[in-house]
Amino acid sequence: MSDSSARQRLDTPRVSRSLTPRFDVEAVGRVSENIARFLGTGRYLAIQTIIVIVWILLNIGAFAWQWDPYPFILLNLAFSTQAAYAAPLILLAQNRQENRDRVALEEDRRRAEQTKADTEYLARELAALRLAVGEVATRDYLRRELEEIRELISDLRPADRVAEPDPSKADGGDRRSRRS
Repeated sequence: MSDSSARQRLDTPRVSRSLTPRFDVEAVGRVSENIARFLGTGRYLAIQTIIVIVWILLNIGAFAWQWDPYPFILLNLAFSTQAAYAAPLILLAQNRQENRDRVALEEDRRRAEQTKADTEYLARELAALRLAVGEVATRDYLRRELEEIRELISDLRPADRVAEPDPSKADGGDRRSRRS
């Protein structure tokens, strides 16, 4: 049984035993994006222009070093090779950017939907609060009601009643005057 348990199950695929090298797709994508970014700079164009000018001057002016005579076949081959590698790298970088843009767009849509739902919820809550505040007594309303009650109480008091002096205050005043 230990032999059968050591073997893989039939429903799971075996690990590939091929001798082909394995590449990290993300690492290749990052390198291609860096190359594509560099190929699109003025710095790259300046370096390439200087190399072409030096190449042509060395092959025209230095008669001993003419490794690529006038039609500059080797230079054209170098440009063709560079273009053959640059085009797929640029396309790979564009595809990766397109995927990032698609993911960002989906996230933006999700956030917009959530924001819309939140806004609608807040609008409903605000409308409910406005309706509730319309039924609640406000400070100004209470002040007006208290003023009316005070006026009614003052109207009920007889005008001819004179306020009687408080006996406790009168005694205290007399005591103070006697001590002095």
